[in-house]
Amino acid sequence: MSELEVVHCSKYYRKNGEQLCTLKEADMRIRSGRFVSIIGPSGCGKSTLFNIISGLARPSGGQVLLDGKNITCESGHVGYMLQKDLLLPWRTILDNVIIGLEIRGVPKKRARERALPMLQKYGLKGFEYDHPDALSGGMRQRAGLIRTLLYDKDVILLDEPFGALDAQTRLQMQSWLLQIWNDFRKTVLFVTHDIDEAIYLSDEIYVFTHRPGRIKARIDVGLPRPRGEETMMDERFLQLKRELLLMLKEEREPV
Repeated sequence: MSELEVVHCSKYYRKNGEQLCTLKEADMRIRSGRFVSIIGPSGCGKSTLFNIISGLARPSGGQVLLDGKNITCESGHVGYMLQKDLLLPWRTILDNVIIGLEIRGVPKKRARERALPMLQKYGLKGFEYDHPDALSGGMRQRAGLIRTLLYDKDVILLDEPFGALDAQTRLQMQSWLLQIWNDFRKTVLFVTHDIDEAIYLSDEIYVFTHRPGRIKARIDVGLPRPRGEETMMDERFLQLKRELLLMLKEEREPV
C-alpha cells in the first residue's frame, strides 16, 4: 500500500496577459488504504490537483510524493478515472477493461483471464462480451472502475465518477464502491460535489475554498464501518452535513 503527499502545490496560468491562480499552496497527506474525499465550489482547482498528482500537469510550485519518492510530473504511478467512462464503443466490455493491462505489456489472453472473474464478481456477469452501448450508465461506470483497478496501482484518483447518475443509481454505486474498496483496500482520493456522498464514503474530507483553491479544512469523518443506508441517519452524519454545508456556503460567489 502507498502513502500520497501533496506538498505546497500551486498552479498558475496566463490568460489575456494576466496570471491566474487555480490552486494555491495545497498540502495533503493521504495515508495508505484510506478513502479521502475532496469537496468545494466549481472551479476551485480539484481537477487541477488531480492532473498534477497523475503527472498530466506540471505544478507551478510544490511537489507530489509517493511513499516519500518525488513523482512530480511523472505519469503511471496512480490509477485515474474521470467522470466520463471513456469506454471504446468498438470493444467489448471485457476488452475495454483490459486496456490498462495491455498498455503495460500483458498479453491479451492473460489479461482477459485476469479480468473475467472481476467482471463476474462485481456486477457485470452476462455483459462481458457486450459493447458499451448495451449498458446502463451505472454499469458503464462499473466497467470504468474495474478497468482502473486492473491497472493495479495502489493509489486511485476518482473524479466525480457518479456525478451523471440519477439519485437511486448513485446510491447503489456508492455501496458497490465501498464493497470494492473493502476488498482491495486501495488508497482512494475522490472528488465530489455531493456532501452526503463524501461523508458516506470517506475516512477524511478536504474542503477547498473558492478559486484560487486553498484547503479550508480537513475533516475526520469518524463513522464506523461497514456502512449502509442507515449510516445517513446517524447523528454524526447529520452533524457533519451541517458543518460542511456551512463551510461551502461561505465559499459561494456573490450573485
